[in-house]
Amino acid sequence: MQTSELRMLVVLAEEMNMRKASERLFVSQPALSQRLQTIEKSWGLQLFIRSQKGLTLTPAGEKIVAYAREVVLKEDKVKEEILALEGEVHGTLKLAVASIIGQHWLPSVLKTYVRKYPHAKISLITGWSSEILKSMYEDHVHLGIIRGNPEWKGMKKHLLTDTLYLVDTEIQNIEEVLHTERPFIQFKSDSSYYQEIQDWWHRQFNTSPKRTIVVDQIETCKQMALNGIGYAILPSVTLKDEEQEVFKIPLLEEDGKPIERHTWLLGFESSFELKQVKAFVEIVEEHQRDECY
Repeated sequence: MQTSELRMLVVLAEEMNMRKASERLFVSQPALSQRLQTIEKSWGLQLFIRSQKGLTLTPAGEKIVAYAREVVLKEDKVKEEILALEGEVHGTLKLAVASIIGQHWLPSVLKTYVRKYPHAKISLITGWSSEILKSMYEDHVHLGIIRGNPEWKGMKKHLLTDTLYLVDTEIQNIEEVLHTERPFIQFKSDSSYYQEIQDWWHRQFNTSPKRTIVVDQIETCKQMALNGIGYAILPSVTLKDEEQEVFKIPLLEEDGKPIERHTWLLGFESSFELKQVKAFVEIVEEHQRDECY
């Protein structure tokens, strides 16, 4: 098989969905399906079981996809090592980033990066911090940007600290929450963030919210709160550029200090030796210095 076919199998195994895989590979679904059938014929084996719910790897498919991943990773590393011998920053910077940071902090950093290093490419995955850690351990990316305070045996750099706020267009102090009929708008998140909010809530009120609305994205949650549908608890990193009329009440620990969330940059030492990774870290450090002033 050619490397392009191996990469195709890796994407299919990651997405387990023909439509999503075809979008990532920039091919039509029929063309992707035809290429997969050709590969299966060449092996004389069925690699994926198709159903309305998506794709499922067969036992033979699992072995072949594992082989494909190994070959693709080795090829990428060889390319990176060759490009590192040259003077300019080339290669692909592979990032896995917590969705909140991907939406509100990362774009300005990447804007500087692509302007300064036009020959470098970027591969970006966003998701929950638990998903990012999985990608890191499976060696799919060079760097991960994680919320919370994860255990990590590689290199770990603190990026930013933000605080949590109860945000609403009407509620001006915490005590009003007990009497309002407005819903508490929540967004799905990783367990540590959700648990932190739950702990604060029960410590503060010792009861459950009267009404709740749960949405799948933090940006949806934010827009619903800003448009007066209900109140939400949001990290300050999502509110920095917000100019709308809205009340922001800080969440406090039992000792009266603000509840903080930390964001970390993680990577293995070998990744930090790559030129495109070094260049990104330098821009991040410049960005941090600018924010201090």
